[in-house]
Amino acid sequence: MTVDAVGGVWRYAMDLAAGLRILGVETAFICFGSAPSAAQAAEAQQIGALHVCDLPLDWMVDNEAALHGVTGAIEHYAAVERADLIHLNLPSQAARLRTNIPVVAVGHSCVCTWFKAVRDDHAPKNWQWHFELNRQGFNRADAVVMPSESHARLSTEVYGEIKGLRVVHNGTCLPEVSGQKENYVFAAGRWWDDGKNGAALDAAAGGLDWPVVMAGSNRGPNRQFLQLLNVDHRGELDHSETMALMRQAAIVVSPSLYEPFGLAVLEAARSASAMVLADIPTYRELWSGTALFADPNSKEAFAAAISRLVHDKELRKRLGGLAQARSRAFTVEAQAASVRAIYRHVLSIVQAPTAMEYT
Repeated sequence: MTVDAVGGVWRYAMDLAAGLRILGVETAFICFGSAPSAAQAAEAQQIGALHVCDLPLDWMVDNEAALHGVTGAIEHYAAVERADLIHLNLPSQAARLRTNIPVVAVGHSCVCTWFKAVRDDHAPKNWQWHFELNRQGFNRADAVVMPSESHARLSTEVYGEIKGLRVVHNGTCLPEVSGQKENYVFAAGRWWDDGKNGAALDAAAGGLDWPVVMAGSNRGPNRQFLQLLNVDHRGELDHSETMALMRQAAIVVSPSLYEPFGLAVLEAARSASAMVLADIPTYRELWSGTALFADPNSKEAFAAAISRLVHDKELRKRLGGLAQARSRAFTVEAQAASVRAIYRHVLSIVQAPTAMEYT
């Protein structure tokens, strides 16, 4: 299974692999992009082998040539581990694979769907190689997985028909938490990414009665930067620190313009936090009836929705309870069972060098 240590894919991969192990599936990881931290490496190695490659992710580079060596590394480590199946968390990584081992590709996000959702436009010409590489990856994969119906629709709108497309919601193994909340608003994300829309929340925060705490980097790998003026910005925190702040927050906000799933929102729901979410298709699909929604292009809309929750304790409690109840549908157990079923289906129709055994 390919992973990266930068965003939500790491959490997805660790939780899924841990769930699959209970079902008899062993996972070895190949990490691309930034090297994992010592804590991340230790977590992965408790589940399976971890191979760290000094090779980039597609969204980190300016041209396809910079990805030379990625497919060779995947093929090499798949042979070293005698893998029955290759699970890629970037569809572009499937484009050049030369192996008979079955391939499952997961479309967590991509440059082309990002531009459609955030800019309502095609990716610029100098990024069109992403489209070609992802399209080839979809064609090469034996099954393609998306984390929501909304992202599946967006992807087919951008790329056309994708064969073998399945939807499997992400899950979390975080326990449910209830109890006394503290009077602050919390949000987590990679704020240098315009798709996370941190500028709208920062602007809304200036007129709120409660402080807004934002966790996550506001400086990106390619010199992106978002100045945050009206919030308590804690910078990049590890997962446990982020979860501690989230569990204590009475209100959690996600202003994102682009979310194929939104794992941070699911994590907030597990702690029964009242939520204000951007009014985008993904969040409507997954959280309708359990949160307040705000126009992601309006700082006034976010300020009004947050203020409504600030001044209505009963509404906060009711929405937090509804969100927590909804979160029970998104478990790692359900996710792992669905992914294993896809693995088994792919292995049944593709001639692989060995046969995966299940207990």
